[in-house]
Amino acid sequence: MKKPVIGLTLDWMDEGGYSKYPWYAMRENYCTAVAQAGGSPILLPHHEEEIEAYLNVIDGLIITGGDFDVDPALYGQVPSHPRVLVKEKRCKFEYLLTKKALELDIPLLGICGGHQLLNVVLGGVLIQHIPAEYETSVAHEQRNPRHESGHSIVIHPQTRLAQIVEQSEALVNSAHHQAIKSVADGVIVNAIASDGIIEGIEDPRRHFCMGVQWHPEFHISEVDRRIFRALITASAA
Repeated sequence: MKKPVIGLTLDWMDEGGYSKYPWYAMRENYCTAVAQAGGSPILLPHHEEEIEAYLNVIDGLIITGGDFDVDPALYGQVPSHPRVLVKEKRCKFEYLLTKKALELDIPLLGICGGHQLLNVVLGGVLIQHIPAEYETSVAHEQRNPRHESGHSIVIHPQTRLAQIVEQSEALVNSAHHQAIKSVADGVIVNAIASDGIIEGIEDPRRHFCMGVQWHPEFHISEVDRRIFRALITASAA
C-alpha cells in the first residue's frame, strides 16, 4: 500500500548561523514523527507559485512551528509588543498554502506557530504576547528542554482530539509567547491549559483539520504519537 505523502513547511532565515546566504531549516524529529506514523515526509520550500503543484502531490499537510509570529495584519491588528517577530516570506507562503489546503479539504495539522496560523486563516484572533495580555502562572515558554513536559492540558470530551488520544488530560511541552485569543464560528476548542490558554483547536466541518499549541513531534507521550497516526490515517483515506 502506498504511504501517504505528508508535506511539511520549512523555517527560513535570511542569513547567519548555518550560512551567510538565505537558508531553510527543519528539525529532524518532524520528519521522523511522520515516518514512524507511516507517512512519507517531503519538505515544501516557500514558492507561492508552486502551491497548487505541492497540493497535487501531497496527501496531508503539517504547518510547523518556528521562532517567529503570524503577521498581526492578517487578523486586523498591528504589532503591540517588541517580542512580535514576523517573517514575511514564510508567513505569506504558509497563509496561502493553508488557505488553499483548507479549500481542498486536505488533512492538515498545525503545530505551535502552525496552530496559531491555522486559527488566523480560519478567522480567529491571537494574543500577541501572553505576559502582556494574559494573567497566568503557567510557564508557556518552559525553561527545561523541549523533549520534557512543561505543563498539563485538559482535553475536552466529545472532540476529535479526545477520540484520537482517548485521554482527558496530558502532559505537553511548551515553547510559545503567543496564543489563540478567540476562534472563528464553527471552530472547536479541544484542549486548554490550567490557566485557560487554548492548547488545541479543530474544525469538524473538514475531513481532518487540527491545531495543537505544543510540539508533538518530540513524542513526550503516547498522545503525541496518536496525533501523528491520526493525521496519517486521514491522509490515507
